[in-house]
Amino acid sequence: MTDDHLRSWCEIRERVAWREVRHGPRGPEGPVRGRRDGILHRIATGESARDPVRARRLLAAYRRVRADAAAGRILDFGLLADWQRTVLGVPYAPFRGGTAFAKGGRERYGLDADTPRRFAACLADSRQDGIPVASRAARAYLDVCFFHPFSDGNARAALLTLAFVLAEEEIVLDQVGPLVQLRRYADDLDGARGTAELVGMLIEGTRRRRDGTSHAAGG
Repeated sequence: MTDDHLRSWCEIRERVAWREVRHGPRGPEGPVRGRRDGILHRIATGESARDPVRARRLLAAYRRVRADAAAGRILDFGLLADWQRTVLGVPYAPFRGGTAFAKGGRERYGLDADTPRRFAACLADSRQDGIPVASRAARAYLDVCFFHPFSDGNARAALLTLAFVLAEEEIVLDQVGPLVQLRRYADDLDGARGTAELVGMLIEGTRRRRDGTSHAAGG
């Protein structure tokens, strides 16, 4: 039987010591805002060069993410679906109706009657007490990657989800390239921990560059 990498992710997710992940010397708590908005920069450079229409839709969705975070909205599937309709330019963005595949078929994400409920429970963890924001944001990002809730655009949905969790704590990264270029695997415990550490490093780097203690980086 083909492996179900969503099941693998759910097992890995429970094994990561999210509270104990290293997040940089000062800790990643907000507010932290750099001299630029890294997602806006990526949209204006890489996304616009790739597909101007796609870039405009992602920009509109990102503006909604920031507004929703400022308004105190709760992260749930309905909120993600609102953003995804904008991202894809479609009237509906339902939960996928069958098995999903990624990485050229290397990973397979199963679907059963309980999958949407489990995804909802994972999203609710984005405000879990006692977990540093870098870990909560990284975990939510990976949840979207591996639950793969939509038929298309899940990488963009994952990035918007991470941005929302950070924005709730008044954190705006000045670069996101190292994160979106990272290859992520559902069954990789060290990779999940490393993603949380990377988010913490990006927060700390944003703080340092804002304060003029390091050189600005691309991405």
